[in-house]
Amino acid sequence: MTSAKNVLGEELKVCCKSPMTGFYRTGKCETGSQDMGVHIICAEVTAKFLKFSQEKGNDLSTPVPMYNFPGLKPGDCWCLCATRWKEALEAGFAPPINLEATHEKMLDYFPLEVLKEHSVGLMQGDL
Repeated sequence: MTSAKNVLGEELKVCCKSPMTGFYRTGKCETGSQDMGVHIICAEVTAKFLKFSQEKGNDLSTPVPMYNFPGLKPGDCWCLCATRWKEALEAGFAPPINLEATHEKMLDYFPLEVLKEHSVGLMQGDL
């Protein structure tokens, strides 16, 4: 795999290793031709988002051992599908994101300014 970049143009950082996330379960929101869901946005999931996702037919709270999926709880970081985050944003339930761990491909969906508005870990002066 090549060295992926984040939305800031820097090396893609680890999103989370506990629970181990990413389409390839590397801890990074890397993507490739096999990743039909485009799991490229590193989000810190909230209870409201988890409920929203479950209502949309994707229960992220329940463990699914056969897919090495532990189930998520509020505060966990996870590589989400770009389109699910977009749906959540439009519905008012988008969880905050880590820009350093969000793949640059997310810029195909939103401009950096929009992503910055929903980021964690940036001081107001950094925006």
